[in-house]
Amino acid sequence: MNLFPKLQQRAETGNPIRVGLIGAGKFGSMFLAQALRLPGIHVVGVADLSPVNARSNLDYVGWPAERYAAASLDDALAKGTTHVGEDAAALIAHGGIEIVIEATGHPPAAVEHCLYAFGHGKHVINVTVEADAFCGFGLAQAAESAGVIYSMAYGDQPALTCDLVDWARTCGFIVTAAGRGHKWLPKYRASTPETVWDHWGLTKEQAERGRLNPKMFNAFLDGSKPAIESAAIANATGLSVPAEGLLFPPGSVDDIPTLMRPEAKGGVLAHEGMVEVVSCLTREGQQIPNDIRKGVWVCFRGDTDYVKNCFEEYKVTTDPSGRYMSLYKKWHMIGLELGVSIAAVGLRREATGVATCHNADAVAVAKRDLNAGEMLDGEGGYTVAGGLRPASISVAEGHLPLGLAHNVKLVNPVEEGAVVTWADVEADTTSAAYKLRKQMEDETANRVKAA
Repeated sequence: MNLFPKLQQRAETGNPIRVGLIGAGKFGSMFLAQALRLPGIHVVGVADLSPVNARSNLDYVGWPAERYAAASLDDALAKGTTHVGEDAAALIAHGGIEIVIEATGHPPAAVEHCLYAFGHGKHVINVTVEADAFCGFGLAQAAESAGVIYSMAYGDQPALTCDLVDWARTCGFIVTAAGRGHKWLPKYRASTPETVWDHWGLTKEQAERGRLNPKMFNAFLDGSKPAIESAAIANATGLSVPAEGLLFPPGSVDDIPTLMRPEAKGGVLAHEGMVEVVSCLTREGQQIPNDIRKGVWVCFRGDTDYVKNCFEEYKVTTDPSGRYMSLYKKWHMIGLELGVSIAAVGLRREATGVATCHNADAVAVAKRDLNAGEMLDGEGGYTVAGGLRPASISVAEGHLPLGLAHNVKLVNPVEEGAVVTWADVEADTTSAAYKLRKQMEDETANRVKAA
């Protein structure tokens, strides 16, 4: 609870945490909007495929032009300013940078950036959770071998959920479930970038004002992001996942203790210790008051009569039995909160969430009947959406991870609602992401066989 004073000390001694940001899109811009207010953190460089857009976003979030006018990374280090360019490899390799923030949103590129950073002895905060969902455990192992830290990004829901799970376990509670909220109806599964704002709750004008990417936001709406982030949570906490995908039970924050119990106890879970997502809409599409749409939660059980009595004495909201309780954060602020990860990694050498196993996958599910020869366009697009599955099932059945369903050609037709498999596509077998994923699949298959 003393990260900010420690950042102040780093600032006072003239030894800030020096970071490089790859990707100045929505998340990166949100972080940059706060970065000038963070003592002890120096954004040395920003790398983006479009430096013009990156500079435009810096201006848009309030940076004075002179603060990002450094002619080079060396110039930025010398003057305490920021260099904007397009060479991510040069940014990663520069000796003056301690932490690399990967925020491209492009899963295969994110894997390459992470591995390259580990090879140069750099810590990585991976904002591109799509990559973490399908090979986070492999990246965590590679970072450990390199002696560096690999971390989820605080502000995104997976890291915030992991924080709540850690809190509950450290308090001695039995975690029954954890996850995030969402706005969900089954029909959203078929949503495309053309229909997203109709369902999201923003006008097209509001979306354009915020420079919001319709494909990215559609990945939230169509269930892809919930699957991706739930996989990341499961792999970081060791919680298991539903065999056939998320249930999206509707409920308010006060309903969580009742919902997130095993079915035998009146809840929705197959058993204790799972990830799930709570919907803010009834099945009829009505808004539920006091929802958790933008937040995260953990549900836990007090396993003694004394703890149950404590819940009652302190007037907390429980399930009808009085044994199940939840804690939640109603909102997450995405890139605005990233300073917590930078401080934790830079000052404590501690990740704000990291994969410790391979429990779950977000797999590619056909949004409509797909024909051989079509190109898959990844999460949020027109062809596939994400479905959560246990890794033991997804690996055994050859399911294609959603994070690798970008610009991939189908060789077989796939029916609406069916999971796309490796056998259905022409995969790029030369990419670092493919190789790391296949290595993980072999290890998972051997672990399942041994069990």
